[in-house]
Amino acid sequence: MRLNMIKRRKELGLTQNDVAKQINRSRNTYASYEIGTITPSLDVAIMIKRTLKTYKDDIFLNFKVTKNDINSA
Repeated sequence: MRLNMIKRRKELGLTQNDVAKQINRSRNTYASYEIGTITPSLDVAIMIKRTLKTYKDDIFLNFKVTKNDINSA
């Protein structure tokens, strides 16, 4: 998760502070999401995805989830 978030944030030219302000969290909290010491709640994860302008789930996953994976669960 963290590498995807960091990569996308940097692609957009955003700092951790920029993203933190957009999601109404402290920079330290957002940094903890990137480091992986805490996991964002679903509503915060959605705000992060919007701020990072990505709508793919792979920003939070280390692998791709396919339709077959969902159907077999």
